[in-house]
Amino acid sequence: MSRIVRTISKDASVVCSAIDGKDIVSEIERIHKTSAVVTAALGRLSMATSLMGFGLKGEKDSVTVRINGNGPTGSLIAVADSFGNVKSYVQNPIVEIPLNDFGKLDVRGAVGTNGYVGVVKDLGLKEPYCGQVPIVSGEIAEDITNYLATSEQVPSACALGVLVNPDLTVNQAGGFLVELLPFASEEVVTTIEENIKKMSSVTTLLSEGKTVEDIAMMALDGLEPNVLDDFEVNYRCTCSRDKVETALISTGKEELLDMANDEKTQVECHFCDKKYVFTSDEIKALVERATK
Repeated sequence: MSRIVRTISKDASVVCSAIDGKDIVSEIERIHKTSAVVTAALGRLSMATSLMGFGLKGEKDSVTVRINGNGPTGSLIAVADSFGNVKSYVQNPIVEIPLNDFGKLDVRGAVGTNGYVGVVKDLGLKEPYCGQVPIVSGEIAEDITNYLATSEQVPSACALGVLVNPDLTVNQAGGFLVELLPFASEEVVTTIEENIKKMSSVTTLLSEGKTVEDIAMMALDGLEPNVLDDFEVNYRCTCSRDKVETALISTGKEELLDMANDEKTQVECHFCDKKYVFTSDEIKALVERATK
């Protein structure tokens, strides 16, 4: 079970959300059959998006984060709801490159550093909020921090980690996101900075038996933090046959008539790998709906 715990300082000037995302990242590896470095990259992005979605207010709100650094992975995309449930997709799931200079999976090399981070927030308004900034790292956490500071003017600190076993299964996965409100004092900022400097990596902390609550409390140590929320979060795709039918109808009458020439049309969900098969007669029925 993956979990998110959110804590807040006593003066309510800073919030920290922490996630144990092992089950989510394990599901990513199972569905997309990713190589080790892609599991780490897409896992990091998915957990970051989950943490960002968890901060949304409306039940039907969602956030989509896309990263394309022109590296061998191609585009990576993750979508989360306001409960932190997330789904994700990567253009190229198999990337094999050498370890980095520290002997670790080279996420930066896989993602690339010549591109952008794009965020779309659907908050139930007439138009979604869209923001885009250049990639600064390719390591994901630094890119999320830069996006929040540059596009949304929210000073923050993000840490993400995925530890992959030799057999490609996920050993540990987690992260945290600290967000400061505009009235946070310099003393609070300094305390947060010192706390994070003293902390081991998230995967090390999880391997040592620390819980997400422990990690969130460590980030806000000295600020008298309290737990606000403790939620189970999952890898969750919301695709359905009805949604696929709507998508097919949106392609237009001519495209549907072309599909109807085939005995069967198969549509595959990029997020969960589920396959939807439509017969020629079923496609013709969609043509009728498209012309109404």
